[in-house]
Amino acid sequence: MSEEPQAPERRSAPRTDVRRLAEKQVRDVAELHAILDGALHASVGIHVDGQPFVLPMACARDGNQLLLHGSTGSRLMRALSAGTPVCVSVIHLDGLVYARSAFESSMRYRSATVLGTATEVPADERLRALEVLTEHLLPGRWAELRAPLPKELAATSVLRVPLDEWSVKVSTGFSEDPAEDLDQPVWAGVVPLRVTLGTPVDAPDLDAGLPAPSHVRDRPAPGDAATS
Repeated sequence: MSEEPQAPERRSAPRTDVRRLAEKQVRDVAELHAILDGALHASVGIHVDGQPFVLPMACARDGNQLLLHGSTGSRLMRALSAGTPVCVSVIHLDGLVYARSAFESSMRYRSATVLGTATEVPADERLRALEVLTEHLLPGRWAELRAPLPKELAATSVLRVPLDEWSVKVSTGFSEDPAEDLDQPVWAGVVPLRVTLGTPVDAPDLDAGLPAPSHVRDRPAPGDAATS
């Protein structure tokens, strides 16, 4: 596979500047990539006929763009293909922050928001885009699967959103209790959160004796983050 192109610098745009707790904004594109690469799904928001919609969608980063896919019959995919502006949000919750007051209690998180307009991946690039999506969601799987049927490709739309306008917000550390609360006999600290993978479960119609491959058994959990 060809070397990934150098990511562009973040475009200056006031609407992607973090206003609440601005000190938590991260402007390093590597952090954006890490958040997107650790995500299996994103919340995709659009505004259609006076009504906002936010729907969960599988996603995968492909260089300097974010891939989304769905049915060609989906209202969301049709609206995005027609040029409706989109807001894509991804968040990893890394911990629950216990403070000495409800007001100071919070969460550790890494979040990314991408604004832009999606375009449809051309037909001659769609198969590769589907491979990128599949390998992101199910690493090691593409080589084992049969090739997509023409009718399956015709029923699937793949869109890409450029990573040109984005913001990243990261919250780490512990609670910032005011001095007058520090002598309260209340525990304070962090309970880490992480995504874990369970033991693979065989499909009921699986041939007897066919084991799960190593890329299924040994797959690492997505979105891991240090919580110390």
